[in-house]
Amino acid sequence: MAEELYDTKQPESVAAVLKVFALLQALSENNETGISDLSVRLAMPKATVYRFLQTMMTLGYVRQEKDSERYGLTMRMFELGTKALQYPDLVELSKNHMQLMADTTGETVHLGTLIDSEIIYIHKVDSRHMLGMYSRVGRRAPLHCTAIGKVLMAWEDPERRERVLKGADFKRYREKTIVDSQAFTDELLRVKAQGYGEDREEFDDHIRCLGVPIFDRLNRPIAGLSISFPTFRYDESKEAETVAMLQGASRDISAQLGCTRFPLDN
Repeated sequence: MAEELYDTKQPESVAAVLKVFALLQALSENNETGISDLSVRLAMPKATVYRFLQTMMTLGYVRQEKDSERYGLTMRMFELGTKALQYPDLVELSKNHMQLMADTTGETVHLGTLIDSEIIYIHKVDSRHMLGMYSRVGRRAPLHCTAIGKVLMAWEDPERRERVLKGADFKRYREKTIVDSQAFTDELLRVKAQGYGEDREEFDDHIRCLGVPIFDRLNRPIAGLSISFPTFRYDESKEAETVAMLQGASRDISAQLGCTRFPLDN
């Protein structure tokens, strides 16, 4: 595939662009990678890999670890990515709420939005504990077994939801993963009725999540907020309190995005 993308038949300028993006994609999938690994993976000569990496370093998009001589992406790539968001202010509007919720609960807080038929984490605040949910900004996750995915689908327009779910893979990740489309539809009805979504060890073992949607000026769901708990720290007696905190954050963020009739108040 790599050879087909940038073979000698391509105009030189086009081939160069394809090589740059192939390198960026490879670094995004496996950060801190060496030249030899990139050369083998992309079927690209080491000298070419080195030359492109040095240019991208000069421009500030790639960094090199001095100790290991491996390469990775810089935060400048993340800054570019946030500019591609439909709602570029979303992360900035959510940061303080997320930090407050992380400080209050001690747990990891995520902000995610829809990309293709998955969700992508666009901001997170880590747990103060050693043990918590593994994630990173830019990581994709499935719709059918995450709290954010469920709330995005539960409040989505039925026609668009159907289109999105056609591209979803109802893969089984854990024993409790919902893999039947009818069962997932029933789950979405339950989520909307109760005003929040749950992941009950459906995506990661021993991790439970609570999530709520965020709405835009047309009162449509455009993102989700969630808090993730290791099961041994999950206190069901505090569930209502946690959900109220999430809904309060969503209400304020949604209002700042122009939402005039907060759907979770219905």
